[in-house]
Amino acid sequence: MPGFAVGKALNLGYPGSVSRSADAIITNRLVRETDTENINFGDAVVLNSDNTYSKFGAGGTAATFAGIAVREVKQSTDYFAAQGFYRPGEPCDVIVRGSVTVFCNVGTPTAGGDVYVRVAENPAVPDGVVGGFEAVADGANTVKLPGVKWKTDKIDANKVAEVTILQRNNP
Repeated sequence: MPGFAVGKALNLGYPGSVSRSADAIITNRLVRETDTENINFGDAVVLNSDNTYSKFGAGGTAATFAGIAVREVKQSTDYFAAQGFYRPGEPCDVIVRGSVTVFCNVGTPTAGGDVYVRVAENPAVPDGVVGGFEAVADGANTVKLPGVKWKTDKIDANKVAEVTILQRNNP
């Protein structure tokens, strides 16, 4: 039978795609206007004291983690861009509870395993990206996200894996 695909494994999707919608809670706030970085679909975000979102970076902590930017309403309009994003001053959709696909830059996810975000560069870990998700801890260079777990042990060729946010950290 031509076209039969038994035994094929498809990619897990695009970063920032809600992967299981039954328990998804998504909130919308502006990206802080004074920020200099866009928030890409699939990026970890923090909730600022002025009720805006910013990309999780070097100053991010477990306490400020708010969720993950998703492609809920806004879609990428630049078909040549590697990934869609929210600019400073734009409304940003963030999943605060539920499952979503993200890039896993370092390590191999394990079902129910802890999820970390890099907050500092480490020359010994060249694939580590500040603000990026990882499946292994790297001391003070990573922050363990509270209530966030790897959904499965699957990671595709593009380094996309699925995480589940079990609890709202910053409603």
